[in-house]
Amino acid sequence: MTGSGNGTLEIRTVDADGTRAVAVALAAVLRAGDLLVMDGPLGAGKTTFTQGLGDGLGVRGPVASPTFVIERVHPSLAGGPALVHVDAYRLGGGGDIDDLDLDADLDQAVTVVEWGRDRVEHLVDSYLLLELERPDQVDDPDDPDEPRTLRITPSGQRWDEAARDQLAAALTPVGARLTESPTPEENR
Repeated sequence: MTGSGNGTLEIRTVDADGTRAVAVALAAVLRAGDLLVMDGPLGAGKTTFTQGLGDGLGVRGPVASPTFVIERVHPSLAGGPALVHVDAYRLGGGGDIDDLDLDADLDQAVTVVEWGRDRVEHLVDSYLLLELERPDQVDDPDDPDEPRTLRITPSGQRWDEAARDQLAAALTPVGARLTESPTPEENR
């Protein structure tokens, strides 16, 4: 797989550990100022992914869903950027997002916004859209480990060809099956 083009990386995992492993690998290419916009249904693995990201960034944890507190800040224990974890599920329109004053932390941290699609992209020039899907049906409903499909779509100047190549190279070793698919703009 190459990172050339303006494509979306698609990663399939078989369980929660695989989802966390993808996030740990992604953390290696993230830097202060990066924004991850997460989208997916309830139970798709957004918080599980963010836990892996926290592990990869070496932040103070545990990373838990910020549903009721809206935002949690996890300082770095390794001298890197902090992790700002936001749950926008209970927030209304753009005004509520602006009230959080996220842009004050954006330059100094890696910021992850669950339920952020179409709510936070206006805050930055570049971001990663991370879509998580889980299957409609599973073999064993009592087994919490279900496969997931993760789609990572880079957007903006920060994610130029060299950065997309670095992203693809970081994700390849996790052992997940990676494919590149066209972005929504290329499908039009």
